[in-house]
Amino acid sequence: MDTDAPLLELRGITKQYPGCLANDGVSLTIRHGEIHALLGENGAGKSTLVKTIYGLVRPDAGEIRWNGQPITIAGPRQAQQRGIGMVFQHFSLFEALTVEENIALGLGADQDRDRTALRERIVRISTSYGLPLDPARIVHDLSVGERQRIEVVRCLLQQPRLLIMDEPTSVLTPSEVQTLFTTLRRLASEGCSVLYISHKLEEVRTLCSSATVMRLGRTVGHCIPSERTVGELASLMLGATLATPNAAPRKQPAPGVPPRLLVDRLTIRSPHPFGTDLRGVSLAVHGGEVLGLAGIAGNGQSELMDALSGEVLAGRPETIRIDGVGAGHMGPQARRRLRSCFVPEERNGHGAVTTMTLAENAFLSAAARRALTWFGVIDRRRTADFAQSIIRTFDVRTTGPGAEARSLSGGNLQKFLVGREVLQDPAVLVINQPTWGVDAGAAQAIHAAIRVLAEAGTAVLIISQDLDELLAVADRIAVIAGGTLSDAMPAGDATVESIGRLMGAGAEPVAHAA
Repeated sequence: MDTDAPLLELRGITKQYPGCLANDGVSLTIRHGEIHALLGENGAGKSTLVKTIYGLVRPDAGEIRWNGQPITIAGPRQAQQRGIGMVFQHFSLFEALTVEENIALGLGADQDRDRTALRERIVRISTSYGLPLDPARIVHDLSVGERQRIEVVRCLLQQPRLLIMDEPTSVLTPSEVQTLFTTLRRLASEGCSVLYISHKLEEVRTLCSSATVMRLGRTVGHCIPSERTVGELASLMLGATLATPNAAPRKQPAPGVPPRLLVDRLTIRSPHPFGTDLRGVSLAVHGGEVLGLAGIAGNGQSELMDALSGEVLAGRPETIRIDGVGAGHMGPQARRRLRSCFVPEERNGHGAVTTMTLAENAFLSAAARRALTWFGVIDRRRTADFAQSIIRTFDVRTTGPGAEARSLSGGNLQKFLVGREVLQDPAVLVINQPTWGVDAGAAQAIHAAIRVLAEAGTAVLIISQDLDELLAVADRIAVIAGGTLSDAMPAGDATVESIGRLMGAGAEPVAHAA
């Protein structure tokens, strides 16, 4: 082993897929104890590259060197044996198993034989890193944020020499982000290198000591993030200057105008054994305004989204009103007939069927609103045209409407799902985590589309753990904590600190046993 050599070096990595050159001669160097950012817009080739490092993708050409020696990484198990751990943006968890069982599967037979010791390690390490986990919880009943904790802790239990993190803070609160950063800096000081992928460029500037920038499958630059502004980093990624968004005037509901979405004292028992009950949740969203809901993961956001979309019925019709029509007893399709549209938090399996094409996924929620049937038969031409209009309007990087949803990067699939709902001209739009995993340019485009929709009279409700996002796009902001909702405050009067205090001061989530 060459002690002066970088920990990891990639030389000329190339990977070709049908119709797509994902990596084109990419080079990357990561030194010992370094926190290194990998930057690029959605579809730049980052995911393919890190999957190559982790052994999930075999490159067509190029060389991987580990401590100066050329190696071949045949699969994730071999990567783990070399000390490479990875936290994926999309989780690799079995929903029917417990936290402990999922972690044990990831560790392998040689590390999970003593289950008592494993449970103790899970509790100790997760707690010390500020990401507490109950080893006995069933994954199916966990929020997205809690599921991400499993992935992080599973990697940390393997004592990695290189930790790859793909959008690790997308569902964390500001205090959790700081805790994670403290952990990563400590790991780096102990000699563990970190490859950090994020579209939150201010985070990159704060945390990372160096960065490699990719665009269209190629390495296009290197920089020290702290020496660049967020705008400069975005320009490196996009190959163009990121436009400065116009500050939208904050709207106030006109006196006497009824809200388009009204929730009146919504109280429901969570359908999940360890979910969070909703207690007396009330809110009103008028046409032309954006209401933002902030909160720590697992405080009732999923239950509220399910109740609004009709996946969980609210009981009395008048508990939820859409344009004055009682809808609390209606299912999802009936609410869509009232011109309500929804973008769920989990895009894989919930927002989209990943094995179906983009055209088929477009049909699933837009068949009635976009007239995609003809005498009960799918109009495939109109369906493909609608999917193509989403792809074009929201700059979705894909080969076309016939591409399977699973072939898209996470950010591009998110753009497609948001576009699918926005282009249905809804009266009410509810989005959970609208820009999770998308790059700066795409996030700006999604925010702009939301504002345009609101200005046309749509009532928009955004559920997000990204406080900067809510401050940028919402007119009013409320906080959900322990299944209850605070009063909404004008966004102009809110700060990250004031919202964070409400998020942290709320009651503990109301959980119940099966």
